[in-house]
This record gives sequence, structure tokens and C-alpha cells, in this order.
Amino acid sequence: MSLSAYPFPPQADLTQFRELLRDRYQISRLLGRGGFGVTYLARDVRLPGSPRCVIKQLCPKVQDPAALKKARQRFEQEARALAKLGSHSQVPQLLDYFEIDGEFYLAQEFIRGRTLAQDVHKFGVWTESAVKQFLKEFLPLLQYVHKQRVIHRDIKPSNIVRCRDDGRWVLIDFGAVKERVAFSDPHSRSMATHFVGTIGFAPIEQVAMRPTYASDIYALGVTCLYLLSSRVPKEQDYDPYTGELLWQNLVNVSDYFGRILDKMLKANTHDRFKSADDVFRTLELEAHLETLRPCLSNHPLSQVEPIAGSDEFISPLVRTAMAIRAWQARLAARQAKDQSNF
Repeated sequence: MSLSAYPFPPQADLTQFRELLRDRYQISRLLGRGGFGVTYLARDVRLPGSPRCVIKQLCPKVQDPAALKKARQRFEQEARALAKLGSHSQVPQLLDYFEIDGEFYLAQEFIRGRTLAQDVHKFGVWTESAVKQFLKEFLPLLQYVHKQRVIHRDIKPSNIVRCRDDGRWVLIDFGAVKERVAFSDPHSRSMATHFVGTIGFAPIEQVAMRPTYASDIYALGVTCLYLLSSRVPKEQDYDPYTGELLWQNLVNVSDYFGRILDKMLKANTHDRFKSADDVFRTLELEAHLETLRPCLSNHPLSQVEPIAGSDEFISPLVRTAMAIRAWQARLAARQAKDQSNF
């Protein structure tokens, strides 16, 4: 007898059943348990070699038939959204979704690898350069997710996996499905039911149940702090008046990268980076700072006098360009003079 016709209590431990789930999936072991369901490692026995996959059992706490119908509709909508996201190589592919006895199941690609949390636990904290490289590889994925109009809501070290086979970073455990299923109970109004995320990684607006794309950027910033310090949010201090995370004495980073982290971690969304692409471009700009530095000055440019005896009109743009060249010439002359004094 398969589990598709096998009666079992809500959120039962499927590892205790020897029958196949949906006449297809052999449950191997429990991977994790959360407020909305349980995650298992399984094997798809219908495919050659019985490849491993992840089964997520989502258990909405609803009794009313109308509420269950709405939960089913929203679950199917979110499954389609995950299927679309899964076309990206850094998002686990959705393999199947189904319902048994009012409980919903997702079958997803199994990513063999190590999470960021496991990496820090095993090898220790990361260097600044390693964190920057991680961001440059991960931010394009986050930008893709946001372009699909999805907010992950639960970015943290345990939800980012380095694939052992090809080294790509994979974002797992999308909270959108869990939130949609939880919201389908019209009689539930508790914060525990509505809030999706992890306290400490979730910014203020997300805790207030108004997440934005910038909420994921904040969580990514807290993840970077964890990589640099191995300190989880509950071990960090906050300004009691502004809600700002007091992280500056927690890690030792360059001034430029410190400014990037500071903007990722702003409590006010208006002060935070608005998109993952903004963070990526700011990171990339650092490599060009030495080239741009001669063109930057804290002092106002001196006015360039018109050529004596000439009535030719000089536009403000040309005047500014001439002033920049004049300033560069004076700078080069001073540098040459300083070198000659040695």
C-alpha cells in the first residue's frame, strides 16, 4: 500500500513509514522541521538510479473546507512560481507537487554541498576578499529572484549552499510558499503564523509583515557579518533608539567595504540599497577607484580665465573640463616636485 492511500496523523514522521509516498518517493531521513512543515531526504524510485530529492511536507492548520480550498489554490500558484524560479541554475528545480489528506508536498532537486553555516562551523570565519567574491557570485541570483517579483524572506547562512559538484551558490527554502499556505487560514491572526523569516536576519519592516526587496539585502548583510565573525544576530547589539545593528566593532574590514555593509544594514529602507544590482555595481566600482581618484577632489575647481583678446564663447561644460585638466596639471607638478626633493 502506498502513502497516497495510507492514513497517517498530521506532520507524522514519514521516516517511520516503509511505503512509498505517492507510489514514487522512498523517504530516507529527516532533514529539518519548522513551524510550517517538515523536510525530508528521499529517493525517486521511478527514475533510473533512484536519484535523491528533497520532499517538503507543508501542513496548513485549517479545518474549514473553504479555507482548505483557498490554501490549495495558493499552494498551486506558488508551486508554479517556484517552477519558474527553478529554471535558474542557482535555485533548486521543482520536480513535483501534490496533496495527500489536506497536506501539501513539494519535491525539489537535492543540492549536494555544504551550507555557509556548516562552512564557518568547520573552517572558521572568512576573509573580507572571500566575502566580496561570494557577494559578486550571489548578488546576480538575488537580482534574478527579485525580477521574478519574489522576495525570499529567509536569507541566512543555513539557506545558502555551495554545490559540491560545480561550486555554484544555491539559494534554498523559499519562504513564499510557506507564507501563502499560512495566510490561507482566515481565523488565524497570530504573529507566529503570519511572520515568515528568521528573527535577527529579518529587518524591522519584515517583522512588521511589510517585506520589500531591500529586506533580502538586509538579511544578506547580516549573513556577511556572520561569515566575517561567526556571530549570530542574537549575539550582536542594537541601538535601542534607531534599531541600527551595532556591527562596526564586530569585524575588521576596509573603509570602502565597511560603507557597503553599513548601507546594506540600514534599519530604514530609505537609507538601504534598493536593489541587489546597486550593491553589485558598488562592489565592482572599488576596482576602478585608483583610476578615478585623480579626477576626484574635495576642493572646488578654480575658474578658468578666458583667453586674453578672445571673444569666443566657452560653455560651462567646456570650462569645467578645462578646470579639471588644469587641476590635474598642478597635481602632477606638485608630485614631480615632491619626488625631486628626495
